[in-house]
Amino acid sequence: MTVRAYVVDQAAGPTRPYEYEPAPLGPLEVDVALTHSGICQTDMGLIDDHFGLNRFPAVAGHEGIGTVTAVGSAVDPQQLQIGRRVGVGAIAGSCFHCEWCLSGQQHLCPQKDDVIFRDQGGTFASHIRAGDWRHVIPIPDALRSAEAAPLLCAGTTVFNAIVEHGVRPTDRVAVVGIGGLGHLALQILRAWGCHVTAISTSADKEDDAHRFGADTFLTSDQVSQAGERFDFILDTVGADLPWDDYFATLRPRGKLCVVGVPASPFTINQMSILPASKSLVSAVVGPPAVTRQLMDFAARHHIQAKAEVFPRDQIDHAIDHVRNGRARYRAVIDLR
Repeated sequence: MTVRAYVVDQAAGPTRPYEYEPAPLGPLEVDVALTHSGICQTDMGLIDDHFGLNRFPAVAGHEGIGTVTAVGSAVDPQQLQIGRRVGVGAIAGSCFHCEWCLSGQQHLCPQKDDVIFRDQGGTFASHIRAGDWRHVIPIPDALRSAEAAPLLCAGTTVFNAIVEHGVRPTDRVAVVGIGGLGHLALQILRAWGCHVTAISTSADKEDDAHRFGADTFLTSDQVSQAGERFDFILDTVGADLPWDDYFATLRPRGKLCVVGVPASPFTINQMSILPASKSLVSAVVGPPAVTRQLMDFAARHHIQAKAEVFPRDQIDHAIDHVRNGRARYRAVIDLR
């Protein structure tokens, strides 16, 4: 098998075609021929080397959907077969013997196979190899590939936050940021049964926010006057917020969950959280079981990303589209 990938040679550089021959297939590994890949802000962090962690050349992408073309000798044939449509997300393998894996929290495994940090293994390519078949996610027939691809990172991140932090259908929840993660969070929380408030710096997103599932809408400058009304706030933006103002909108024992990456360290007055036992928490992509649950939940409730689809020969245009914040609300590459 020859993998045809789109590689970046330097920070913020363009992609170029690149071909390589993968190593022989391991017993637990799975090869997937990709048809679609989402573009995530984390990919932009890789391509533009925001955190100084990247090694070039690099192949970005970690929201891939396609069909299984090869399976290792130890892959359970009852669970995964050649020809099945599947997804490979941000984590493509883990050790399955550490305390985190054994407790069903494979996304916290110290040895996890982080697709974004591979040298040449991302989903901006014709194929991807998963390090362990148990991290390969079957895609329900009710979900179209282009709209389902962003569920493999953006979707499972917000869904895992809801599950991990015990959000209840009776809760009043705010979603900060109506972007790639936020527009999925609104759909999921509406189906979850919550009363949902969308918060955005962009007043022109109000109509979209209601279509995605928001019951009410606030602009960011209205937050300081909102009062104590939320049980849970899901912050999906990659920016600093006036944290004390947001904590003031939480009811006692409320949680502010950050899944974006703020630019600066948190600065919070201790009296914003201590008297009413409020919490600052976070979440990352879910383990395989949670991501599978998300796919079933999304199929049942018709949840999907609002995707702008770009042909593979416009990959640089698509990347620039995301880099400049123009995606409404998720960019996806058609790799066929």
